[in-house]
Amino acid sequence: MNTIPNVPYRLEFSVEVPGAPEQVWQAIATAKGMSAWFLPTEMEEREGGSLHFSMGPEMGSDGHVTRWDPPRRIVYEEDWATLMGKDPDALSPLTSEFLVEAQSGGSCVVRVTSSGFGTGAAWESEFWEDMGANWMPFFDNLRLYLTHFPGQEATQLEATASHPGDADTLWSTLQDALALGTEGTAVEIRGATGRVERVGERQALIRLTAPVPAMLSVFAYGESADTATAGARAYVFSADAADYVRREEPAWQDWLQQLEVPVLDAADGVPAHPAGTK
Repeated sequence: MNTIPNVPYRLEFSVEVPGAPEQVWQAIATAKGMSAWFLPTEMEEREGGSLHFSMGPEMGSDGHVTRWDPPRRIVYEEDWATLMGKDPDALSPLTSEFLVEAQSGGSCVVRVTSSGFGTGAAWESEFWEDMGANWMPFFDNLRLYLTHFPGQEATQLEATASHPGDADTLWSTLQDALALGTEGTAVEIRGATGRVERVGERQALIRLTAPVPAMLSVFAYGESADTATAGARAYVFSADAADYVRREEPAWQDWLQQLEVPVLDAADGVPAHPAGTK
């Protein structure tokens, strides 16, 4: 007997961004636009069109567009049951709505609502809590994209590496290794120069200016009680972006894997030895 999905979940966000509604619509309702600040996206840009967000090798989220009202409103549904390997009869679709509201002075407010119904299982609450935390940095990406790169196409770079230990220690190690400053400071990161735009919880957003214009996000998150992951994701905006990514992605991967992360001694809570590739 299947449990009827009747437990509601809901997340709401809003962000003010520069640009006319048509520019904002390009960023939130086209495959090229979404791929330039969110995840690599495939989309049939019409009501009823299919949708796919890539989340890494052989992993992604599938859905379809249910409302299409340019340049004001787009709604799409995703199959979060399949994404999480769960019984599809126990969950409703995950519905996301983007509303664009023009403001005076050449800006817009984007209001985003994601909602769905489940059975109240513990993993469902964790899914929505994680989703809320994971969504937030992307809105900084959207604001930065529309400020400096509106309408441009991005080539994405992504690299991650797991290490023993907790996410806070890994993030502290990553910050120190990259010599990340506070918001507004100039930085040099692995041969690239830029400016720190945002520092959040275990995440920072940098706008690179050389050798290529790009948005770079570096982050750390916990995978389990004793394992954490460090990552870098860049959106590169230049004619030679593909060559840059082919060269730099494996270099970032190696660098992240070789991070020397202190492992706390369980007995007294002090660093015992560095973990990671020597």
